[in-house]
Amino acid sequence: MLTNPVVVSVVLMGVLCLARLNVLLAILISALTAGVLGGLGIEKSISVLISGMAGNLETALSYVLLGALASAIAQTNLTAILIHYIAKFIQNRRLMFCLSLAFFACFSQNLIPVHIAFIPILIPPLIPLMNHLKIDRRAVACALTFGLKAPYVSFGAGFGLIFHTILRDQLNQNGIAVHLDDVASVMWIGGACMLVGLLLGIFVFYRKPREYQNTFLSKDALQNLEKQKLERKDLVVLISAIVAFVVQLWLHSLPLGGLCGLMIMIAFGGILWKDIDEVMENGFKMMAFIAFVILVAAGFGAVLKETGSIGVLVDYVTTLTQGKILSALMMLLVGLLVTMGIGTSFGTIPIIAAIYCPIGLALGFSPAAIILLVGIAGALGDAGSPASDSTLGPTSGLNIDHQHNHIWDTCVPTFLMYNIPLIIGGTIAVNFL
Repeated sequence: MLTNPVVVSVVLMGVLCLARLNVLLAILISALTAGVLGGLGIEKSISVLISGMAGNLETALSYVLLGALASAIAQTNLTAILIHYIAKFIQNRRLMFCLSLAFFACFSQNLIPVHIAFIPILIPPLIPLMNHLKIDRRAVACALTFGLKAPYVSFGAGFGLIFHTILRDQLNQNGIAVHLDDVASVMWIGGACMLVGLLLGIFVFYRKPREYQNTFLSKDALQNLEKQKLERKDLVVLISAIVAFVVQLWLHSLPLGGLCGLMIMIAFGGILWKDIDEVMENGFKMMAFIAFVILVAAGFGAVLKETGSIGVLVDYVTTLTQGKILSALMMLLVGLLVTMGIGTSFGTIPIIAAIYCPIGLALGFSPAAIILLVGIAGALGDAGSPASDSTLGPTSGLNIDHQHNHIWDTCVPTFLMYNIPLIIGGTIAVNFL
């Protein structure tokens, strides 16, 4: 098991990231390592990685366009006005701020399914307020990741409907007849486990004040934001952002929504013609790196699948299963490894369901227990993975002033706060269902 390409490559990626090697390079090195160990060779590994990158092309384009949209909004008075009203509501309540962010972030998965699209627009303008309140951004990262992940794990609406549908279909294809209601009736346990992690992060581990250099606004400027008024340019940008949002919901295309928003800004003077290049360049600076990481992560997942080592790993685990508790724990750990490498919960479920379903039945698990086992095994690792948009999204907003490290300030806190409760809660719960 220790020489399995999945284990070696994912551990290697984690070690390289923790050693502060660039995330993109760490994923590339780990993908090639997996390919070589899996018998593909260097040339085929590169070929599979490049072809696999196509799986996230739409997501990458979306991130770049959203970065430009966020850049345009940041140049208006909307940012100052937003900070003023939120500061007036929050005052000096740091914990209330983090809980409020977690609450509103939940809407991005179910009620208004825009996923991470809101982060580059909402979070950068709030950085001066966070600095003023001395909020530990690790707590904010935990709050945002909770909002990006817990709702789709728990509730069958928006992205949650997609996740639950994939889970239902994969179980049905592998001999376990379940309905969407059956999935929803047990997956709330995963959300409850994550809620425990959120409260621990905000109220225990990251509640102390933390100092940051305020490179955006001075304290005096923060207090004088009430003098700002909406101008015509601000209204155009606001309407453009709303149009981008509506188009995304209507046509189910985030890139098209972002493009429509930018075109309206340009056409009606929200962005001056001479400033278009600057806005686009700022958008690239904010989101292009994350877009490339998403692309390479898809290639990494393709390499892992091509080697066939995921199936071998799961087969090996089945030989170690003795008793329900140990079996559940081992299967959840394998799910953690796979998702850490691939970076997506949605893509992990089809990989593991085909093998976990017969194993669960053979061990005497009930259909409800198997639903929860496969669902949590798929969700594990999405929080904490350097290649997951659940961690890359929060970093894109919180690192706007280069004072928030992706690995140590986003990935490590979210890994600890969410994966550990999910493993413990999942292992216990499946033995009582």
